[in-house]
Amino acid sequence: MREIVFKMEREGLLETGQRVTVTEGVLPSNYYYTIDPSLAMSGNIPFNRRLMAREGIVTEIEHNARGFYVHVQFDEEAPS
Repeated sequence: MREIVFKMEREGLLETGQRVTVTEGVLPSNYYYTIDPSLAMSGNIPFNRRLMAREGIVTEIEHNARGFYVHVQFDEEAPS
């Protein structure tokens, strides 16, 4: 299993256990992923660590001083 953390700006948009789909975006030297429909965004991910799965399950929603962070688990091996 592979886990990616997404930044969510507002509370209550997602719930633990919810199945989500992601859209891939491309930058000049990285990919980034957005939980549809624009609920949360990942950090930049290098080309050699590209996510192949497009569906995952929310495993945790963390709230700290910087905001809300959504942990999503995908059914694929984490790149080494």
